[in-house]
Amino acid sequence: MNRIRAIALIGLLGFSSGLPLALSGFTLRLWLARANLPLEAIGFTANLGIAYSLKFLWAPALDQFRPPRPFRALGRRRGWLLPIQLCLAAAVLALALTRPAHALAATLLAGGLVAFLSASQDIMIDTWRIEFFPQHLQGAATAGYVWGYRAAMLISGSGVIALSTVTGWHLAILAMVPLQLVGAAATLACAEPAPPPARGPVSIGARFREAVIAPLADFLSREGAWIILAFVILFRLGEALAGVMLAPYYTHLGFDRATIAIANGPPSLVAVLAGTALGGVAVARLGVGRALLTAGAFQTLTLILYPLLGLYPHLPHILLATSVAESFAEGIADAAFITYLSGLCTKAYTATQYALLSSVAALALRTIGGFSGVLAHAMGWLPFYEFTVISALPAMAVMLYILRRYPPAPAALAAE
Repeated sequence: MNRIRAIALIGLLGFSSGLPLALSGFTLRLWLARANLPLEAIGFTANLGIAYSLKFLWAPALDQFRPPRPFRALGRRRGWLLPIQLCLAAAVLALALTRPAHALAATLLAGGLVAFLSASQDIMIDTWRIEFFPQHLQGAATAGYVWGYRAAMLISGSGVIALSTVTGWHLAILAMVPLQLVGAAATLACAEPAPPPARGPVSIGARFREAVIAPLADFLSREGAWIILAFVILFRLGEALAGVMLAPYYTHLGFDRATIAIANGPPSLVAVLAGTALGGVAVARLGVGRALLTAGAFQTLTLILYPLLGLYPHLPHILLATSVAESFAEGIADAAFITYLSGLCTKAYTATQYALLSSVAALALRTIGGFSGVLAHAMGWLPFYEFTVISALPAMAVMLYILRRYPPAPAALAAE
């Protein structure tokens, strides 16, 4: 397959991967906030995405079992990817047809199904990318995937929110169904990767031990493993608590949907890409440890902008500045944190250990983040956002201890 065509296809698959993330996240929470649903219910939508953190549990099954019979002609990877994508489009359709103000359970069920199928799609897209592209093109393939992913998040986030001001929520989300099918078209246009060498029958239990237990045991056997895991979980705690409540917070402050869409639209996308680039430069110039410390401190400082925003409601330029600054900090933190996680991986288990660590990193958002609505309702908005700043401090303290006792290796990957 032509190299440019292959990069374009992984970009389209990245688009398919990014589209459902905002639909089951920020966009869904703003929809619920506009329906005047309780903060507790809105907060617990964060738990819908637990599938993204636990997808490694059923990944071996997708690898072990043959695809459904009608799709087997497509091969081992595309034969699973296509039916998952078709089901995902159907789940987005179901979400669009729900009425959260009258049947919240149905909306949450559809949102949870979107998240589960989205996580399953991610498994197969990552597998296809790793197996299809040769090593020297993996960087270009990842870049194409990320650009498609970010573009889709912009559309299913700010795009849907802006469109809902004209068409209403149902039609705005319904418009995402044909866009979700872009990934299915890309899958049909892709070539199937060459199958790996035959290994003979392997049980799911054996595959699970090989894919999950062995890499986890290897990681936990090293010195300082548990406190490093604690840091990985805590690093995004403040951001997780703050981010889940942004949609109802913006609504409480009186910002309309068009203003929210603009603030979270192209300016924030440019900011996060610029932050990621600067974070990469910081890692190269300062080293992983100091770059991570700088990124963590900057990320914590940007959380202060949220309680300050509460002092200046109805001012769109303050909202825009807050959103851009937070996105910039997110990009810097992502670059440093991803590099740090990569450096924790043993070469023999790089892919699996990184998948496990990135899943653990999202646990704060997918678990504790669900209680943000309870906290915001009990504390009030300004005290709640002041608390999110405080909740980011334990990670900074643990980070200082780790960088002193267990500094990251200078190379991108840990020792073999």
